[in-house]
Formats: sequence, structure tokens, C-alpha cells
Amino acid sequence: MPPTFDDLLSRARRLPRGGRRALLGIAGPPGAGKSTLAERLVRELNGPGEPWAAHVPMDGFHLADAELDRLGLRDRKGAPDTFDAAGYAALLGRLRRETASGETVYAPGFERVLEQPLAGAVPVPPTARLVVTEGNYLLLDGGAWTRVRAHLDEVWFCELDEAERIRRLVARHEEFGKPHEAAVAWVHGTDGRNAELVSATRHGADLLVRVGDLEGGDRAG
Repeated sequence: MPPTFDDLLSRARRLPRGGRRALLGIAGPPGAGKSTLAERLVRELNGPGEPWAAHVPMDGFHLADAELDRLGLRDRKGAPDTFDAAGYAALLGRLRRETASGETVYAPGFERVLEQPLAGAVPVPPTARLVVTEGNYLLLDGGAWTRVRAHLDEVWFCELDEAERIRRLVARHEEFGKPHEAAVAWVHGTDGRNAELVSATRHGADLLVRVGDLEGGDRAG
């Protein structure tokens, strides 16, 4: 039986052990529902009072468009080499280490309208015992991405019916400003190549999550 959302909540709650903070990764191809699942998990895990869980997206480590232009990578935005993977790995290591300092750790966010990273946009308070991070390449084996996986207690892999994943992804690109034809071309081009790369890493996940079977899985991520 595929896990229910309640099963996922119970599994996430058990990850912190011995008083230390745990890091949960949620991987999957573009549009598979990673962000939606991460946001829902954190919302349900956090009751009244100080936050017990925090959401730190990998997207905050996109290279800025100016740097992508300098490197000649603008037309490949979203590919593994268009992220600061080493910086992402370093932040995850810091989040794991700084559990007793009593200090808030600030992570970068990502503004989808601008399609640009925003420094210091995501606070992780010292009360957070679980950090949920999501992104395409958490299971990628190579370069700094290997260090990313080493910092994560578990990685769950989101799966979604391919036609539905593509439909949601096109809709998301349109929502943030791309004309329909440009959105379709990007989804079947750059996003399509990235999706193939990500899907090849699913065997390294600790758990497969069928997003379409979960209530509320109605937005792409």
C-alpha cells in the first residue's frame, strides 16, 4: 500500500532523535509536487507556539540571471550546473550543526515572479527540530550534490502521472509569465532533459510518494 499523508506525518515526526535536528529531503522531477508536499508537511507538523519544522527550498540556490548570462547558461536555467550546489550543501551542514546555538539560521528563498534567488528570506528558528528541504537534485551523485545527500536523514521521491505533471508544469510557467507556446517548449526542452536526469536517481530514495494519491496534491512543485 502506498503511504497516506498521515503515514508521512508519522514518519517525519520520528526523524529527529536524541535531541538533534533532522533533515528530510523531498526530491522529484519538475512539477511533481515537491513544494506542495513540503509546505503541507511543515504546516501540519507546526501546531500553535514555536515552529517545530521549517521549509528550506533548494531553489534559493539558483544562480542569479546575471551570473547565468556571464556563464552562458541562461537557456539551461534549472539544470544542475545552474545552482550553487556547494553553497546548498554548506547550508545543510550548518543547519545540522547549529541546533544548540540558540540562533536563527537564514536561508535564501526564490521569488517565482522575478525568477531570482532572495538572500536571507527563509528563517530557520532554533526550535525547528525538522528541516524539510526539497528540490530536483537531492539524489544526484556527482560533485557537490553528493555532499547534499550526505546531510539528509531521509530522501523521499515524488512521483506523478506524467501527463498530469506536464500539464501542471506548463500551467505554472504560464502563471509566472510565459506565453503558452513558450511554456510548452520549455517544459519539453530544458525541463524535459532535467526531468529525465532526476528520474534516473529515484532508486536512491528511502521512500516513493505517489503525489496523486495524497489529498491536497493539487499544485505543482
